Parts: sequence; C-alpha cells; structure tokens
Amino acid sequence: IHGPGCPVCVTATERIDQALAMGLRPDVILCSYGDMLRVPGSDGRDLLGLRAVGADVRVIYSPLDVLDLARANPQCQVVFFAVGFETTAPATALLAHQAQWLGLANLKLLVAHVRVAPVLDQLLADPACAVDGVLAAGHVCTVMGQPEYEELVRRHQVPIVVTGFTANDLLNGVLSCVEQLETGTPAVRNSYQQVVDKGGNGSAQALIDAVFEPVDTPWRGLGLVRAGGYRLRPEFAALALTPES
Repeated sequence: IHGPGCPVCVTATERIDQALAMGLRPDVILCSYGDMLRVPGSDGRDLLGLRAVGADVRVIYSPLDVLDLARANPQCQVVFFAVGFETTAPATALLAHQAQWLGLANLKLLVAHVRVAPVLDQLLADPACAVDGVLAAGHVCTVMGQPEYEELVRRHQVPIVVTGFTANDLLNGVLSCVEQLETGTPAVRNSYQQVVDKGGNGSAQALIDAVFEPVDTPWRGLGLVRAGGYRLRPEFAALALTPES
C-alpha cells in the first residue's frame, strides 16, 4: 500500500490556489518543479493551463535557477512555489540564504514543504490503521537519517526499514519487515546503507533548521498534520509570500 503520498499530490489546495492567483498577475514570474504544474486547485484549474493562456509560469530544475531569474528580471516579482519532502527542502533553504545575502527584494517563496515523520506518526496512531510495517523512503532518509524513525518504532511498535527503489531494495525491505514481525522485535533497519547514514546529512539538516521551523500543515486528503510541514523562520520573513506581496 503506497502512502501517505508524494509531496506534490498532498500539497494543500489552498496553497495551489495561492500559486494560481499569483500566476495570473501580469507582473509575476511563477516558478516550480514540472510535476507541480498539473495539480488542480479548488476550481479545477492548474498552472499548466495558466501557462497555456499566457501566464509566465516556468519549470525550474534547481531552486538556484530562481536566483538568476530574479536578477535578470528586476521589474517582475519572481515567486518560487517550493514543494517537496525533506529531500528538496535543503535546496530551498540555500535559495533563501542566497536571496537574503543578495538582497533580492523581488523574490518571494511560497513554501509548501512537508515532513514525513509527523504524518507517519499520525497515521500509525490512528486506531483504524492496519499497517504492519513501513518501508521508509531512502531519499528522505539520506537527508534526515534514522533518529525520527527510531522514536516512531518505540511509540508504535511497528518495524521501519529504510529502502532504496530497485526491486531488490524493496524486496529486502519487505523481508526485513517480515523477519521482525515473526520474531516480535520491531526496530529501524537500514537496507540502503550504500546511500543512507544513520545520522543523515548533517549539513543539509543544518540548512533546514536555520531557515525553516515546523508548523501544523494541511495535507490534501489527510487533513491537518501536526508539525507536518515547514514555514520560514522570522529571520527570513521578508521572503515569505503573503497576500500583500
């Protein structure tokens, strides 16, 4: 059973509506990753449709591309619709650092980053949850490591195995879960050791912590998740997109 969903499909409808509203403004260049362009807002419109009728909506491959756009278009408000799990949050944090250092007044961030451990915690705590074991996504654990998951195992007594994405990776993860269930010894196991260190990527975590703070966040289809997302810290509030931006 796949879940709780990719970061694009769980992005709250109100965030997408905010991006659509910004994209309609003639003075705005709206930037995001390509898979965000097809996700509909509350009225069925999406960013790809806006671009088809003339809105300046651009696909970027790295958040740092947004810096170049903002510097090259000082007459425009450049908005980065930042989505993703902890995997992409460090790059957005680096963008925030660079934008602040350069003093780019025409760059704003619409932050929709979400966090994996809190939503797993909330789902596993649901009495109706019938999940026997969790395969933790290797790309997220590359950044965040295992400590958050060790706390989840202690709390919910469910095995969690860090895996990669090949067939062998996934099968090894399933095998490890089954072995733990048969012996009644739930733990965090790392079946992706060629990429994931137990502590994760300290530099990436430091970037996230310096720029963002956890916040209760609505997830599309799941409702409000406690500490389920990130917002900019007060030190970076000038970059935050507000209704008045």
